[in-house]
Amino acid sequence: MEKKVKTAYVCTNCGAIHPRWQGQCRECGEWNTLAEERIVRSDRKPKKVSTVKPRSFNEIDDSNLSGYKSGMDEFDRVLGGVLLPGSAVLLAGEPGIGKSTLILQAADAYSDNGWNILYVTGEESPVQIKKRSERLNVSGKNIAIANLTDLEQILSVIDDNQYHIVIVDSIQTVTSSLFDSPPGTIGQIRESAGRLIDAAKKGNIALFLIGHVTKEGLVAGPKILEHMVDAVLHFEGDSGHLYRILRTVKNRYGSTFELGVFEMAADGLRQVNNPSSLFLSDYDDIRRSGAVVGASCEGNRPILVEIQALVSSASYGTPQRVAGGIDNKRLALLLAILEKRIGVPMGGNDVFVSIVGGLRLSEPAVDLAVLAAIVSSLRDIPVDTGLAVAGEVGLSGEVRAVSMADRRVAEAAKLGFKKIIIPTQGAESIRVKDIEILTVPTLDRALDLLF
Repeated sequence: MEKKVKTAYVCTNCGAIHPRWQGQCRECGEWNTLAEERIVRSDRKPKKVSTVKPRSFNEIDDSNLSGYKSGMDEFDRVLGGVLLPGSAVLLAGEPGIGKSTLILQAADAYSDNGWNILYVTGEESPVQIKKRSERLNVSGKNIAIANLTDLEQILSVIDDNQYHIVIVDSIQTVTSSLFDSPPGTIGQIRESAGRLIDAAKKGNIALFLIGHVTKEGLVAGPKILEHMVDAVLHFEGDSGHLYRILRTVKNRYGSTFELGVFEMAADGLRQVNNPSSLFLSDYDDIRRSGAVVGASCEGNRPILVEIQALVSSASYGTPQRVAGGIDNKRLALLLAILEKRIGVPMGGNDVFVSIVGGLRLSEPAVDLAVLAAIVSSLRDIPVDTGLAVAGEVGLSGEVRAVSMADRRVAEAAKLGFKKIIIPTQGAESIRVKDIEILTVPTLDRALDLLF
């Protein structure tokens, strides 16, 4: 059958196909996102499909949809408790961060419960995976290994066997004969992921797709890949720390922004069931200026972290604002609030802020703790080591309510903190033993209590 090769330009952001190159994608409006693709099209006409009769909710049988539980609490947490049959999960992370190690340990945990696993690898040989499994103490009794990169062969193996869970490591190595382009290109990733997800849903198979990320921290390939799957997990970490963070970015069957914490060891990844104690392991009773404990929440989990700040005179003209673990723009905003509402001049100072342990925080509830650390360093006055802080700071200097304040207070009390500062709004009903709750309506009131 004759095949036609066509050159098209595909948007890396939304996946839209354009007949010719242009500076802006006409679908999503992004600039400089079109990449050239060679697409092989067949003259074969599409098959006539049978009509599917719509069913009401009452006619749909979900009695067998119990889901798979690995027993790894940190892993199950980010998936919403269980892995549902027919779901597709994208696990993304930087090269060398430990994605393959994590998924192999998870596969072993699933297999111990009697589930049959297919592990498709395009990056390692079966011998390499076996050697790694021995180091990780993975038995692999119900895990089948297939060293394949051809999409049609992978689908054939899935159709010919009965698997509960299929893992593809990685989606960037899979190629389809429909595209005359190298592995990892936009068309290859979109086509391969789409057909694998379709096969998983038809066969009621849970599917894990392992993906790489770009230098900007985004999933490599078309943005549409994240829309195709049911859940997107990001595996993060810092080469300078042993901690690894598994974060939920999207989940159709559970809450987003859940977080699982692991520690890298010689025998693989170990779960950290109490991340607050881990991130505060180096926090001692020695009073130091610029160090404050903030009560954060990731998903439904409260986490206490040490926030450090260093304020010094700007020696080289333009002051520096460097943030590690929080957004740089958020830091600039907080400094503007501090200068405008409190009258603290910051224009001639360098400001450095860091979340100890390599954790990245996105919620605004650590605003008050960040500002407290900055003022503590600026005035060289230590904050009480038995005190924690939580609160979002508004543009007018008010301290806004935070979600799950009761859980933050309870976590601080559990770790032995004697006091906690939280917003006045929403604090009326919080009753926690062994900790004094100090409420503040505004930033200036909070700083008066601290200093």
